[in-house]
Amino acid sequence: MSESNNHKRILVTSALPYANGPSHIGRLTGAYIPADIYVRYQRLMKRDIVYICGSDEHGVPITIQAEKEGVKPQQLVDRYHAMILDEFTRMGISFDHYSRTSAPIHYETAQDFFLEVYEKGILKKKTQQQWYDEKAAMFLSDRYVEGTCPICQNPEARGDQCEKCGTYLDQMQLINPKSKVTGTAPVARETTHWYLPLGDFQPALEKWIGEKTHWKDNVLNYCKGWFQQKLEDRAYTRDLEWGVPVPKTDRKGNPIEGAERKVIYVWFEAVLGYISATKEWAKKIGQAERWRDYWQKEDTKLVHFIGKDNIVFHAIIFPAITIAYNQNHRKDDTYVLVSEIPACEFLNLEGAKLSTSRNYAVWVKDYLEKFPPDPLRYTLTSILPESKDSDFSWKDFQAKNNSELADILGNFINRSLTFTVKNFDNKVPAPGTFAQADLDMLSEIKQAQKETGEFIEHFRFRDACKRFMDLARAANKYFNDSEPWKKIKTDREQCATTLYVSVQIVRALAVVMLPFIPFTAERVWRMLNLPGRAEDQDWSKIAESTVESGHSLGNIEIVFTKIDDDVIQKEVDLLNATIEKKAAETAAATKAEPVKPAIPVDDFMKIDLRSATVLHAEKIKGSSKLLRLELDLGYEKRQVVSGLAKFYKPDELIGKQIILVANLKPAVIYGVESNGMVLTAGNDETLKLLMPERNIPNGLRVS
Repeated sequence: MSESNNHKRILVTSALPYANGPSHIGRLTGAYIPADIYVRYQRLMKRDIVYICGSDEHGVPITIQAEKEGVKPQQLVDRYHAMILDEFTRMGISFDHYSRTSAPIHYETAQDFFLEVYEKGILKKKTQQQWYDEKAAMFLSDRYVEGTCPICQNPEARGDQCEKCGTYLDQMQLINPKSKVTGTAPVARETTHWYLPLGDFQPALEKWIGEKTHWKDNVLNYCKGWFQQKLEDRAYTRDLEWGVPVPKTDRKGNPIEGAERKVIYVWFEAVLGYISATKEWAKKIGQAERWRDYWQKEDTKLVHFIGKDNIVFHAIIFPAITIAYNQNHRKDDTYVLVSEIPACEFLNLEGAKLSTSRNYAVWVKDYLEKFPPDPLRYTLTSILPESKDSDFSWKDFQAKNNSELADILGNFINRSLTFTVKNFDNKVPAPGTFAQADLDMLSEIKQAQKETGEFIEHFRFRDACKRFMDLARAANKYFNDSEPWKKIKTDREQCATTLYVSVQIVRALAVVMLPFIPFTAERVWRMLNLPGRAEDQDWSKIAESTVESGHSLGNIEIVFTKIDDDVIQKEVDLLNATIEKKAAETAAATKAEPVKPAIPVDDFMKIDLRSATVLHAEKIKGSSKLLRLELDLGYEKRQVVSGLAKFYKPDELIGKQIILVANLKPAVIYGVESNGMVLTAGNDETLKLLMPERNIPNGLRVS
C-alpha cells in the first residue's frame, strides 16, 4: 500500500548502479522498470514529479575492477557510466536526470553533509584495528578483504557482510583473512576514523518507521531485524585514495586533524547522490534553486525504488544521516525523509541465482542486439519479485511475447485498424446506435483506466500489468462477438459502430500501455495518426477522449513479431553452456583446493557434534537464504539458523536427521537466535546437508 497522497510534488529515485560493469536483467527488475512505470503514470496524471538517478562511482568494486583491467578508476567509471546510461535509455527508463557521484556538485554535497554532522559533534573519532596489506602498503577497506565467516563458516565472507548467512560483520571478525589486492594475509594495524553513532538514532528511527504501517513487509521486517540486533557505530570514513575526500578544514577554516588520505565512506556519500543529482538537474533546466522544492518542502513525497539488498541504506542509514543533518538546523534548510520504499526481492534466472562473477546472466546490451525492449519490459513487469523472489526463463519470455503481446494485444490492434482502413476508406466510421455490448465495452475502458492506475499508485505493478492486458483481452472478445467481418455484408451501420468502438479502445490502450511498453504505445499512437505523443496525454481523461469520426488513420504495422523456438533455444543453450563451464571450473578448483593447516587432535575434540532431527523449518522474513530450524537432540529442543533456503524447501527438511555442531556460542542472525551450526558440504552452488546413512538416536555424539 502507499501513503495517502496529500503531497504537492513527487521525487522518485532509483538505486545508483555501480559503474563497474554492464547491466543485467536482475538490475532492471529491482529499481528501474517499476520506478519508470510509476513515473510515467504520474506524468500522465499531470502531477509534479521528478525522476533522479546516477552512477555510483566510488564503491570498492570500482577500484577492484579498475585494478583487474589495469586502468585508473576514473577511466573505468567514465566508460561504464556511458554504457549504463545507454542501456537504460534504450530500455526506455525515462530519468529526468542521470548524474554521477564523481561530479563536482556531488563532492560539494557530500562534504557539506560531513561538515554539518562533524561540526555538531555527532561523529565519534575512534582509533581501531584494521587489516593492512603490507605488500600493497595500504589499509584494506571492507570489500578488499575476505575470509571465513565466524557465524556460518562461509569461507568467502566479505569484510562487511557474509552473503551466505546475511550477517553484518566487522572485518576484524573474519577468520583467516586474505587481501583481495595481493592475495596475502594482512596484518592488524591501528587507524583512526570517524563513526556515525547509529545507536543514538535508533529510538527516533524506530518511532518513525513504526508509523510506516503501509510499507511493504520485506522493508519493515528487515528494519526490525536490524533494530533487534541493536544499531552500532558505523564508520563514516575510510583509508582510500578513490572517493570523496574528507574536508581538510571545517567551515571556519580550522584544520580537521587526521583527514589526510581519507575519503567519505561510499555507504554514506552514495545516497547523497540523489540530492546532488537533483541540484544538477535544477541547474540544467535553468532554475538552480528548484531542487529545494523536492528536498526541503514537507509536502514532497520522496520514493526510493531499490532492491532488497539496499534496504538498510535507504530505510536506516540515509534517514539517520538526514535526521543528524536536520538537528538544530534552520527549518527552511532541513531535508525531507523518505515517504515510500517499494523494495523488490531478487530475480533468479532459469531457476538459479543470477551471478555476474560466473557470467550467468542475461545482459541488457546483449538482449537489445537481438530483441526490442518492450517484450522484456512486459515480461519482467509480469514477474516482478514484489513480495518474493521470482524467476525469469527464456521459454516464459517467448510465451509472453507470442501468446500475450502478439496474440492478444497486437492481434486486436492490427485486426481492428486494418479492417477499418480496408472497409471505411482509411477513416474512422461514424457509429450508429450503441447496443449494450458497445456500451459495456466503452465502460470497460473507464474501469481499466481506474483499476490500472490504482494498482500503480499502490506499487502493485504485476496486477497493473495484468489489468491493462485484460482490457486487450476484453477487446478481442468484443471484436469476435460483434463479428464485423459478417456485419460488413449484412449491417454496415452496426459494423461501423463496432469499428468506431474498437478505434476508441486502441486509443485507450495506447495510453494505458505507455507506462509498461512505451515504445509500442508511441508506435500505436502514430498508427492512429493522432497529434502529439501518447506520453503527453491525460490519464484521467482516457475514457472520455475519443478519435472523431472521419479521422484518417496512419500506416498500420504489425505491432509484435512472434519469436521462433529455435531463436529461444539458442539463448537457453547459451546459459546451459555457461553453467557447464562453471561446473567444470568448480570441479577443477575443488580438486586443487589445499588442505587447511594441521591442528592437534585436542583441538578437534573440542567440537561437540551431535545427531538431531528437524522438527520444523521455515524461511526467515527479509532473507532469501536463511531458514529457521527447530531440532530435536533427544535431551533438548534447539533452534538454529542455517543458509539452506536456496537448496532445500522447508517441507523437505522436516523429519530429516542431520549433524549439528552443538557447542557453538549462540549468535543472533537476522534477529533470530541460533544455537549451533548444521554441517554441510559443497559450496554456494552445490551445498548438501551431511546426514547419517541411517537413523540413529538423537543427541548421539559423533566422533
